[in-house]
Amino acid sequence: MTDQKKSDQTTSSEKPWGGRFSEPTDAFVEKFTASVGFDQRLYHHDITGSIAHATMLAEVGVLTTEERDQIIEGLKGVKADIEAGNFQWSVSLEDVHMNIEARLTDRIGITGKKLHTGRSRNDQVATDIRLYLRDEIDVIAEELKRLQAGLLDLAEREADTIMPGFTHLQTAQPVTFGHHLLAWYEMLVRDAERLQDCRKRVNVMPLGAAALAGTTYPIDRAMTARLLGFDRASENSLDSVSDRDFAIEFCSFGALLMTHLSRFSEELVLWTSAQFDFIDLPDRFCTGSSIMPQKKNPDVPELVRGKTGRVNGHLISLLTLMKSQPLAYNKDNQEDKEPLFDTVDTIKGCLKAYADMIPAIRSKADNMRVAAKRGFSTATDLADYLVKKGVPFRDAHEIVGKSVAFGVAEGRDLSDMTLEELQQFSDHIGADVFDVLTLEGSVQARDHLGGTAPEQVRAAVGRARSQLG
Repeated sequence: MTDQKKSDQTTSSEKPWGGRFSEPTDAFVEKFTASVGFDQRLYHHDITGSIAHATMLAEVGVLTTEERDQIIEGLKGVKADIEAGNFQWSVSLEDVHMNIEARLTDRIGITGKKLHTGRSRNDQVATDIRLYLRDEIDVIAEELKRLQAGLLDLAEREADTIMPGFTHLQTAQPVTFGHHLLAWYEMLVRDAERLQDCRKRVNVMPLGAAALAGTTYPIDRAMTARLLGFDRASENSLDSVSDRDFAIEFCSFGALLMTHLSRFSEELVLWTSAQFDFIDLPDRFCTGSSIMPQKKNPDVPELVRGKTGRVNGHLISLLTLMKSQPLAYNKDNQEDKEPLFDTVDTIKGCLKAYADMIPAIRSKADNMRVAAKRGFSTATDLADYLVKKGVPFRDAHEIVGKSVAFGVAEGRDLSDMTLEELQQFSDHIGADVFDVLTLEGSVQARDHLGGTAPEQVRAAVGRARSQLG
């Protein structure tokens, strides 16, 4: 073996698990199997878990109080080194856990080697990820709440603004812009509920399961769970170290949330186009073209729409990762972190962008109103009017269809026709018909729970604010 090859390899005795091995780890294998490049972001939670573990070990007599205090102070020092940028992460030490443990031992000596008593990296990493994800869920929940609050403010501001409602992207019936925004809000309500439901299953502590079968030491898992703020300790050691359902569930939440944001994005992109021209986004959320000086591109919505694909991909990645694993822990599970971390980062970024952008949207009410008058959007109102006059609905439907055909031929909306022109299709039509053919009359008529009337929009905003807190 060349001197260079020797220098590139770590001897078995330098590894915490190296006692059983007779030759050093291959240099490529060492880099290939290391996770410290991405799991170092768990350092805070790893140290937090270790402090709780040391505290518990002292309480049950496995460590002395002096050893506990020495370990805890040493861990605080390691954390300070990391946060000050004075920590050298080593690939040869494989992961965040062994890097921290090695630095701890350097700082406090042989006592540092006692910290790992009664646990394994298997239950340690499972605990770290849950602590990390629990904290990130709380951050995401607050950002989601900020977006919801912004939507409610905008919906209230636009409670009277009339726009076309669409099905099949064809003009269907008039709605208020505020009502449309509240539809977005309802999607986010479900997302917030899913996130909190997911948190319940994240907040279960696997520490104490050790490698897979528990430990022979007299540990107090309930105490450790209390120290770390978990609702409870897990029940089965095999499942504890191998379960990644919580990560999959979080990514499922993320995929649905991003799907909703992508739908919002699609509408914002359409509405800012010259063909719709319903809204304006502030310049700070847009970019221009390098060749076409007139362009104002809605880059934030477009990028959020694009990022949905990566989050959906991470969900499939984790599902595929777990689909064939036998109990208990397998090295496959090292692949859980990068998809999870990127999902967290992507969601946080997209939510921040939307929470900042939504309150700054300005509607172009006149353009919306003109669009709502196109496409015979009050045709259903005319049919309902006829039914209330005693005409069977199917007959009313045919009468209105003929009226619309006449309007298409004449190039006029129903509200622009004369009473005599409308009466040629039914003698049930009277002068009061024009009360229901106006855009305002149409939206006001839907004055019921969940309806698009301005009063209902304001009432819905009030209820939502009281629930949002």
